Amino acid sequence: MKVLIIGSGGREHAIAWKTAQSPLVNRIYCAPGNGGTYFENKCENISLNGIDELLKFAVKNSVDLTIVGPEIPLVEGIVDRFKEKGLKIFGPSREAAMLEGSKSYSKSFMDKYGVKTAWYRDFDNADEARNFLSDCDYPVVIKADGLAAGKGVVICNSFNEAEQTIDDFMIKDIFKGSGKRVIVEEFLEGVEASILSITDGKTIIPFLSAKDHKAIYEGNKGPNTGGMGVIAPNPYVTDEVLRSFNRDIMLPTLRGIQGEQMDYKGIIFFGIMITAKGVYLLEYNVRMGDPETQAVLPLMESDFIELILAALEDKLDSYNIKWKKAHSCCVVAASKGYPGKYETGFNITGIKDANNKIFIAGGKNNKDKLMTSGGRVLAATALGKTLEEAINNSYRDIERVEFNGIYFRRDIGEI
Repeated sequence: MKVLIIGSGGREHAIAWKTAQSPLVNRIYCAPGNGGTYFENKCENISLNGIDELLKFAVKNSVDLTIVGPEIPLVEGIVDRFKEKGLKIFGPSREAAMLEGSKSYSKSFMDKYGVKTAWYRDFDNADEARNFLSDCDYPVVIKADGLAAGKGVVICNSFNEAEQTIDDFMIKDIFKGSGKRVIVEEFLEGVEASILSITDGKTIIPFLSAKDHKAIYEGNKGPNTGGMGVIAPNPYVTDEVLRSFNRDIMLPTLRGIQGEQMDYKGIIFFGIMITAKGVYLLEYNVRMGDPETQAVLPLMESDFIELILAALEDKLDSYNIKWKKAHSCCVVAASKGYPGKYETGFNITGIKDANNKIFIAGGKNNKDKLMTSGGRVLAATALGKTLEEAINNSYRDIERVEFNGIYFRRDIGEI
């Protein structure tokens, strides 16, 4: 099979790495890929811009399967376009992708189908939002309605913070349209968990749970990032939590997908909060998480391509995903200054000295050398029989890596 993987982050490197292990696959095109996929087995980076170029390439090169990494092409309707040409592509339709593309849409979907979630109000007028917030109990959560690269959620502890957030999102328009509409949501006290899942629209199969660490600094302090590290499985996701998740979140979501007649053959990622009052859904993502993918896929024993084909052929009800009896830890190394301003173009060394897998995110190939090219540069992922062993293995590897301004949290997995 020829497989096309769309995207350029650490998630896409992990997908390419896992895809290359399948005997069904002999060639992988990464569009555009990164410095990690450049060196990966069976992979070739290709520079393409936009859905039209990707579609043309897939037709011309007889691509057998396309896997979409990031959310933007999904929200823009890439799956619909590829299917119109009779091409096999893994991901939700444009309509279904609105579960991530619009917080307002997803919350109304949750209400309609009885998915357990926090109370909320949505606003497209800044003055109305401010008036509502002036009479709120704090803390509250303010979310940009549209896509914001994982940075459109702010926990506000006071009216002043809420007013500033409304000003940033709705007036200053820091997310270029995505924050013109906002969700004001109940703050839930508890522990977050990420549950990646796969669906064919008739069945949903959850993957192993994961625990992301979004804040930039140790102790979960500072601004949120796209994710600074992950452990899997999440030790807070007990059998009781999973039962609640299945009953109150996953099954109502499946009923909603069917009730809305969505064309959904892809990943559905549940971001949940485990509280003293039960398990709540925070948000949907309609693609693999980053960096959750880098922690979860190495634990999967099953052939990832076989699993995807089962979803595309409506056969998930008879598929059993096999997992390694192990723990995983992924530690992200970022450029100095991230998630604010940062410099790039520095040589990355020490990756060959790692004993486990280093997934590249913001790194590019330059004359067969790796150089930094983004905020989150790479992720060191290691397995262990215990969580402690996985954490120690991951930190041993990341401490071997060097580039100018390297920064990583030193408390990933400390719970």
